[in-house]
Amino acid sequence: MQDKPEALTSVGETAWRRIRADIIAGKLSPGKKLKLSNLRDDYGTSVATLREVLNRLTSEGFVVAEGQRGFEVAPVSVQNMRELAELRLLVEGRALEDSFAHGDMDWEARVVAAYHKLTTMEAGMASGDRRVAELWKKYDWQFHQALISACGSQALMHLHNAVFDKYLRYQLIALSYRGRIAADEHRALYDCALRRDAEGARDILQRHLRGGTEHALATGTIAA
Repeated sequence: MQDKPEALTSVGETAWRRIRADIIAGKLSPGKKLKLSNLRDDYGTSVATLREVLNRLTSEGFVVAEGQRGFEVAPVSVQNMRELAELRLLVEGRALEDSFAHGDMDWEARVVAAYHKLTTMEAGMASGDRRVAELWKKYDWQFHQALISACGSQALMHLHNAVFDKYLRYQLIALSYRGRIAADEHRALYDCALRRDAEGARDILQRHLRGGTEHALATGTIAA
């Protein structure tokens, strides 16, 4: 009995999400050969579906196609991380301006809720509890998304998501957490949001991203 097209789509979407998440988290390490037979066992889907998934991830920049030799996880480099930080600053900075200008009470509520969850996880990270690392990065993403969620452009939000995930991959590979410095920068971004201070927020965001980049690179886990 053949699967329905909807079921096939669901299986492919699930495999895409899982493999993508494992690449971002570093569970599938940079440069790792992605053998279809191994992936079929690990992710419980067909080779045909996996080819579609890996081609999709190639178009997103998380996987590299090697012609007849198959696929491998995209490599990382110092230059690429710095380029991603600057691209994120450009995209997120623009979205911040529009969001601060148009944000209403519902937007403020999203920012407040996201910030509360983030600070809770930052407290856990500060105590040395690395078990909350995955939630910490999740709520970090939610906070930055909340800040720009009133920008009025789905295209800009989509672009920010794509850049954020690639930048996040570097942070997770390097296991980079700056502690009190990053928490204070988040607090400053939060205060700027409630004051609608877009210029101040852009300055803090620049310091936040460049500082995070240099801190991640200082671990030495990312080669030039």
